[in-house]
Amino acid sequence: MIIELKAASCCIEDRQVLRAIDWTVRPGEHWAVMGLNGSGKTSLLNLVNGYVPLSSGGMRVLGRRYGAYDWRRLRKSIGFISSSLQGKFYDGETALEIVLSGLFSTIGLYDLPRKKDTAISLKALESLKCLQLASQRYGTLSQGEKQKVLIARAMAPAPKLLIMDEPCTGLDIFSREDFLSGVQALGTGPSPSLIYVTHHIEEVLPVFTHVLLLKAGEVHSAGNKASVLTAKNLSSFFGLPVALRWRNNRAWLEIK
Repeated sequence: MIIELKAASCCIEDRQVLRAIDWTVRPGEHWAVMGLNGSGKTSLLNLVNGYVPLSSGGMRVLGRRYGAYDWRRLRKSIGFISSSLQGKFYDGETALEIVLSGLFSTIGLYDLPRKKDTAISLKALESLKCLQLASQRYGTLSQGEKQKVLIARAMAPAPKLLIMDEPCTGLDIFSREDFLSGVQALGTGPSPSLIYVTHHIEEVLPVFTHVLLLKAGEVHSAGNKASVLTAKNLSSFFGLPVALRWRNNRAWLEIK
């Protein structure tokens, strides 16, 4: 299994942020994780990454059992991107240098890359259809282009699991759709398991096979996309009547 949580709970500063979470991600599945502010989405990601402790229950990630393996080593097999990462990189570096730094797990490029490293990084940019950005300075890129470069950076070390935490935050509608097209292309080819966290139902792309809905630190519902994204289930989740309309295999939410 990619992720196995069994009755997993997490407490931070004496506050329970996750309660008895059961969640299994199998090979070949791509999951969207949704929830309102304070639902526990970020805490769930931090738990999977080992940044917050497991208070009770059990957890395995990429076959490794929590408490019996060094999670610092495991993180090398997990790619992670977030809009919050955009401001941590140096504007003067090229997009290629940003991607290369992912092979060394550093912010900034301090090691002399090998020809093999450069080839891997260029291939990662090409896979997201942004090879033309390789020589451009990071500070000159648009928000959407930066996010694509950060995905390429996360993909370069060939992770087994790629987590995207609300990556479209701050993007305008055109940049968002351009970015999402890159995610869709990524997931339809040979790729790691994808975990995509969002507030917005319309960002649940056709490539995502399953959906997890979190509410107040607990699983409201989880399963294949068609069974979770229904008007009845989402009305229960949001606590008010909603309607769904589907277009191009994407769901769009309307409040009744």
